[in-house]
Amino acid sequence: MTRLPSRRAARAVLLSAAAVLVTASTGVPPGAATAAPPPPGAPAPAVVVTRSAVHPVDEGGTARVDLSVVTPGAVPLAGPVTVTYATEGGSAEPGRDYAPVRGSLVLPAGTPSGASRSVRVTALRDGAAEVAETVTLRLTVRGARGPAEPPLVVVNAHGLPYLDPRLPVRERVADLLGRMSPREKAGQMTQAERGALRAPGDITGYGLGSLLSGGGSAPTPNTPAAWARMTDAYQLRTRATRLQIPLLYGVDAVHGHNNVAGATIMPHNIGIGAGRDPGLAARTAAVTAKEVRATGVPWSFAPCLCVSRDERWGRAYESFGEDPALVTAMAAVIGGMQGAPDGTDLHRGDKVLTSAKHFVGDGGTAYGSSSTGSYTVDQGVTRVTRAELEAVHLAPFAEAVRRGTGTVMPSYSSLDVLGDGRGPVKMHAHAEMITGVLKGRLGFEGFVVSDWQAIDQLPGDYASDVRTSVTAGLDMIMVPAEYREFVRVLVAEVEAGRVPVARVDDAVGRILTQKFRLGLFEKPYADTTHLAAVGSAAHRAVAREAVAASQVLLKNEDAVLPLRASQRVYVAGSNADDLGRQAGGWTISWQGAPGRTTTGTTILEAMRRAAPGADIAYSADASAPIGGYDAGVVVIGESPYAEGQGDVGNGHVLEPAAADLAAVDRVCGAVPCAVLVVSGRPQLLGERLPAIDALVASWLPGTEGDGVADVLYGRRPFAGRLPVSWPASESQLPLNVGDARYAPLFPYGWGLTTLTPPPAGGAPALRAAERAVRALRAAGRAHTPEARRVVERARLLVQDRIGPRVAGSAAKPFAEADHLLVSGDPVGAVAKLREAYGVAGT
Repeated sequence: MTRLPSRRAARAVLLSAAAVLVTASTGVPPGAATAAPPPPGAPAPAVVVTRSAVHPVDEGGTARVDLSVVTPGAVPLAGPVTVTYATEGGSAEPGRDYAPVRGSLVLPAGTPSGASRSVRVTALRDGAAEVAETVTLRLTVRGARGPAEPPLVVVNAHGLPYLDPRLPVRERVADLLGRMSPREKAGQMTQAERGALRAPGDITGYGLGSLLSGGGSAPTPNTPAAWARMTDAYQLRTRATRLQIPLLYGVDAVHGHNNVAGATIMPHNIGIGAGRDPGLAARTAAVTAKEVRATGVPWSFAPCLCVSRDERWGRAYESFGEDPALVTAMAAVIGGMQGAPDGTDLHRGDKVLTSAKHFVGDGGTAYGSSSTGSYTVDQGVTRVTRAELEAVHLAPFAEAVRRGTGTVMPSYSSLDVLGDGRGPVKMHAHAEMITGVLKGRLGFEGFVVSDWQAIDQLPGDYASDVRTSVTAGLDMIMVPAEYREFVRVLVAEVEAGRVPVARVDDAVGRILTQKFRLGLFEKPYADTTHLAAVGSAAHRAVAREAVAASQVLLKNEDAVLPLRASQRVYVAGSNADDLGRQAGGWTISWQGAPGRTTTGTTILEAMRRAAPGADIAYSADASAPIGGYDAGVVVIGESPYAEGQGDVGNGHVLEPAAADLAAVDRVCGAVPCAVLVVSGRPQLLGERLPAIDALVASWLPGTEGDGVADVLYGRRPFAGRLPVSWPASESQLPLNVGDARYAPLFPYGWGLTTLTPPPAGGAPALRAAERAVRALRAAGRAHTPEARRVVERARLLVQDRIGPRVAGSAAKPFAEADHLLVSGDPVGAVAKLREAYGVAGT
């Protein structure tokens, strides 16, 4: 078996397999044929197709199998087509479970293409509780090609305890688990990529528990309705299994339903972290959940709760920030996606199962420690003390468990706990952390799903990979292509006693629990109630609000911002008018791409909408004349990337492109200018900063550029704060709040505001603020919005005192103050702000 070391390499296999699809209208894979092709020059034959390959029916009901004739060019039939049919074969017993049928249908010459005839099969009542039984309808076609596979009528399972929604989930799981064979259990632990299916019937044949769409894996056309039809067609295949256990379909909806063209694309997590508003974060997550579930997908591989400790990491923008307290606070998105922590809302048509990832230490991998291809940081080694592991990397996952996350995904990376004598251990093999800490000490009751082909990175042969990962505590394996081999190997390992039956039963029980909670046994197909809401104005309004909140004003000399609607503005830069670049990676495709890849508004378009009567010129490279304009806006930043392909040193740097820097020089040398940095991490501007009047960290805002224009033109104030430290040079990295040596260009938590003047009062005002928060703490109100407002006013006062050049002596206590505030210690935060005020300017 070919062993592919990474997600990137595996995609090459899946792209070649992507044509193997379930076709919702015919049940026939593209290119399938039941007869030899016609000789050269002969007309293509007509084809008899079925609307689906599987036809479920309840006991006592009648299944209708529609047979349609389709001709090349949609012309009428040139000659007659005869279809002879008979119920022959399957697990159902004729005369007891169904009434046998036999006969023939004739479609005469001249019949229009698309015309249908029907065959009906009636399921008989026998009063007994039973698993599902199948009836094969054999077809013999003359005058045309027949379907690729014979239609299958399925008499639905009925009367069994696990099918009774009135019973507690625990009892339903126990009943179903007791009926399953080892092979059926192995199938439930298997997740395959849709494009890797060798035949649609493999969903039935291998009893697959889950399918996923990797980045860019979408139906054609890529529309919300097509997604719903696709997932329904896959789900239909599970009806032909004995126990009819539904599929659990998953997607990487990491900033909106980002595989779907036209969906609402939110800011990436780094921007959500800059917004510092867990309530708004939860609302963005709720919008995403509603759009995802409407397309028939009940599971999102989100949120990423990694704590990004090095901006050279290609996944830094998937993190809410460098501070574990901030990441922990933003775990509120789990409630937005799932609802109640006990899972009682998961059956709703606007909620999805979450996956807290990547457990654990994902954001702490050291530069140069990766052994995956050309990656430098991603999938490397996190070396930490036990105390640092608990305080920094584990804390957000403890909060995720408290909020009821349904699944957890381990990291590709390795964990090296200093002093334990074990050295680096791949997280997919780390039994101590997965079983001992996550499932044991933290009490996680959901299931653990592997990352893409991640067990293949473990040492040893494939049987060893399966054995090691499952015994370590993994419950479902994202294979994603070799699903047949995985099922075979897992069954063999169990039969040989190398994987305990109890471990498999625990894994399958955890998976089934979430399927029951999601209501999939009662409603396996897409609930399209909210399909029209995908990409709706109401959803985009939430995204727009989140974009505005994410904008961090780092510098604003001479009050260049906000702009006035009457000003003549010169706009330049590579990211000003490019929707794909402002959305970043994980947008329509895995790596993302420049250009108008989906529906949305660029920053330039949004500026013109915000000031419709203004003269707003645009020249990407600033080559057009600049004279006569009142102000300039240069929107620079990164090209899209994802995962280790975006690692610095893997073809990427932290400096903007030369063309962008040249545009900054031209515009800022001619008119008062604001520079917007659209990126997934801080960018180094070097000696250009003094020439830049206003500097904005715009992060990766997604599709709603109007949110950027809202703060540029003063419809909303700038209110975002840095979720990461902004380094003065790459040599400072890694650089994080709390470091003993800390001298960033802009500290963690920095962020100017507009529309209101900074508070006055100096040191006496800070002393008053400290008294106020102490009083609030004594009254048990330290965690209230009132306390946060007191600290926020103190923060703005100190920022004004510090001015545009942040000295290292003031940066350290300033950053630590923000950490303390997010941690719920407003008294400590004000004390640190008083310290920063005292050393400011010294």
